[in-house]
Amino acid sequence: MLNLSGMIDHTLLRADATKAEIARLTEEAKQYEFASVCVNPTWVAFAAEQLAGSKSKVCTVIGFPLGASTSAVKAFETSNAIANGADEIDMVINIGALKDGNDDFVEQDIKAVVDAAAGKAIVKVIIETCLLTDEEKVRACERSVKAGADFVKTSTGFSTGGATAEDVALMRKTVGDKLGVKASGGVRGLEDMNQMIEAGATRIGASSGVKIMQGEQSSAAY
Repeated sequence: MLNLSGMIDHTLLRADATKAEIARLTEEAKQYEFASVCVNPTWVAFAAEQLAGSKSKVCTVIGFPLGASTSAVKAFETSNAIANGADEIDMVINIGALKDGNDDFVEQDIKAVVDAAAGKAIVKVIIETCLLTDEEKVRACERSVKAGADFVKTSTGFSTGGATAEDVALMRKTVGDKLGVKASGGVRGLEDMNQMIEAGATRIGASSGVKIMQGEQSSAAY
């Protein structure tokens, strides 16, 4: 039986998130033993302090949400986040470069983050599927593999759409068993999560982690 809680990145990336809300996020992560909390870089040190000694990791976002920072800035953000206690890095690709067909640049941009992580944190690559054609999604995944990333991820949750089972399946088909696949954006309940897992997702990014787990507990009661 799958350990659903251990597949969830319990997420709060709103610009107006307060310290009290981040504290509640970390408490929920400890209670349900989520894989991680995913927070903006400004909250990494606080989240790491709150989660010390727990099973849950600290995940943060780099080049978020547009992916349009320079590679040097993304690399610095990564190093800084790890120094502050981040265990996992979710970086956004340069979407415009991909659409221009500049795949070598996209790969080097990802690799800059992978190199900055230096094995101290896993790297998930957000390709923002809602802005891409299927052919572009495949190319983004292929370049993520070549750059040495650990996961590909569907979405930021801040663009025109979130994860779909079809995109997850395409990403899984492209990366095979080389990388994890994270479905993020619009996963709001247990049914959504199960659909993503069936399509090939191995990690779920959701702000509704508690609701998902309560749904699992409710279904297990019958």
